[in-house]
Amino acid sequence: MLGFHRRLVRRWEWETFIPKLGHFPQSSQTAATMTRSSDEFYNWTRGDVSIQRNEAARDRPATAGSAPSRRRPVTGDLAEGDLVSGLSAERLVLAMRAFSETLERHRETVNRLNVYPVPDGDTGTNMALTVESVVKALDDIDLQSADGDAMGAACRAISNGSLMGARGNSGVILCQILRGIAGTFGASSAVGAHEAAVALKEGSAAARAGVVRPVEGTMLTVAADAAAAAQRVDENGGGDLLMVFEAARQEAVASLWRTPDLLPVLANAGVVDAGGAGLVLLYDAFLHVLDGRPLAEVLPLPAEVVDNISHGASWDAGGSASSGLNGPGSRPSSLSEGGAGDIAGLRYEVMYFLEAPDDALGAFKEVWAGIGDSIVVVGGDGLWNCHIHTDDIGAAIEAALDAGRPREIRVTDLLDQVEEESWVRRAEESGAGTPPAANGPAPMTSVVAVATGDGIRRIFYSLGVHHIVGGGQSMNPSTAQILEVIESVPGAEVVILPNNKNILAVARQASELSPRPAFVVDTPGIQEGFAALLEYDPEATGEENAAAMRAGATRVRAGEVTRAVRASDSARGPIAAGDWIGLSRSGIESASETLSGATCGLIDRLLGDGDEIVTLIEGAGATAADRRRVTEWLREHRPEVSLELHHGGQPLYPYLVSVE
Repeated sequence: MLGFHRRLVRRWEWETFIPKLGHFPQSSQTAATMTRSSDEFYNWTRGDVSIQRNEAARDRPATAGSAPSRRRPVTGDLAEGDLVSGLSAERLVLAMRAFSETLERHRETVNRLNVYPVPDGDTGTNMALTVESVVKALDDIDLQSADGDAMGAACRAISNGSLMGARGNSGVILCQILRGIAGTFGASSAVGAHEAAVALKEGSAAARAGVVRPVEGTMLTVAADAAAAAQRVDENGGGDLLMVFEAARQEAVASLWRTPDLLPVLANAGVVDAGGAGLVLLYDAFLHVLDGRPLAEVLPLPAEVVDNISHGASWDAGGSASSGLNGPGSRPSSLSEGGAGDIAGLRYEVMYFLEAPDDALGAFKEVWAGIGDSIVVVGGDGLWNCHIHTDDIGAAIEAALDAGRPREIRVTDLLDQVEEESWVRRAEESGAGTPPAANGPAPMTSVVAVATGDGIRRIFYSLGVHHIVGGGQSMNPSTAQILEVIESVPGAEVVILPNNKNILAVARQASELSPRPAFVVDTPGIQEGFAALLEYDPEATGEENAAAMRAGATRVRAGEVTRAVRASDSARGPIAAGDWIGLSRSGIESASETLSGATCGLIDRLLGDGDEIVTLIEGAGATAADRRRVTEWLREHRPEVSLELHHGGQPLYPYLVSVE
């Protein structure tokens, strides 16, 4: 029996709590410090996800092997050319559903256009998640029992849903556009051409007012140009509701094409503004419900832009096209969706809700203006959704304490997000770790896993996994992506291995929405996923497999090595920015100026009496010299322990470590 096989039949022991909540200085610090549980935050229903799928195929499937959706279009009762002269509350709800559906359809294309604030490929995702929150809020109201104020009820739901669900810079700006539109519609007894033109103008103005340092060539520009075109139709007279949105849509596309002329980073990268591209879909959605025209199958992009993104170019931190990955030392650009880039090298995205009186916001914004960029503060009536890019997380949060009470604080390491997004995308495009061809009858239970890294994918497939969803610490797949894969794999039942704490809540939501029985095994890391699969029986039921695999996943002792992004004190002594740190599920176990030193220190802390095998899974950043030093240390200090080494190819963590 080879060492690799011996490892697979051993039982591992550990208990985990990664990613860490709080302020450990690891580069994997992206988890939110939230006042609500993840289950509450992702408390969606089947209806929330069903709007993400329709009969049209996506521009690029989020995961290999995704099954095409079978959902009917949201306005299937309208025949093409069935003109609606006014906009009712029911039609407004349909427009928001159509907007959510078409954003999901084009999410990956919009993500590929995203070259700043960092090229993290999340603009489409953030806009889609923001509108999903709007649809959920609309699902919670009954227009029939609104006491004659159906439009007001719908608009209040749009305003509140967008504020509470806004994600990222683009999502917060989109929130303001929707709130401005809803504020006008909600105050109108009937919505016609004039009200629509005013609403688009108010939405544009609200979005611009929420950005501390507006810059042209972003979705702010697209919104303003579209609103101006709608105003011209209204002022000239004789235009109906359809003509207003036709003019807005046409000018939005023209404005989108002009964004590279206004923002050099877009021209250098050969793309148009990602947020502006997503915003065009809002006007498409209104036209869809007004006269029944189909939602766009492709985004209206210049041919050269389509060519650039279809050839798989990635973007460096400055926004230039590149065929390679961003190196771990690269720094994200400070430019933002709608915000000027005056402060270079900002590493963290900080978002939270701020409960504060309106008159406290002036001083709050002044403090933020001195510590960061990409500042967007939206809301009102004592509740504000706040977004900033900064290097000083503490100061960004302390400013809120001076103004009021922050809650649901979310901190994202933008550099991690850039690197991991690039790894995930390149793996999907290259077909790394393609599942083996199915032979024989379908199993009773299939296994779906979330993972990144070509070597890790191959190991998962060798252990019986049927499909892998690309994702990890920063690039978390959506509920809809996991749900699509669940529906596509063979077998009557499914077991899901999230392999990351950040993905657990989404995996649980997918299991609840699945049309077939689906069970989630809480695997907070890759190593737990491998351990769980030792208990997998294709012919057992999903429930039986889940119980056995959960037990296997808890018998693991492991850790990982990554780089500190800021100075800190720890139980192992002071840590400088740039040091390598070894993390177990209990916290920081080692710190060193060298990768090999931190790895050896972590192994030393993990090893106990009677342990026989140490397994290292090498990722990006590991070198032959590091491997040799670890091997020599183990031979000298623990000669009775065998070392097994495997290529994983994972980003962010040069070494994943397990002990058995």
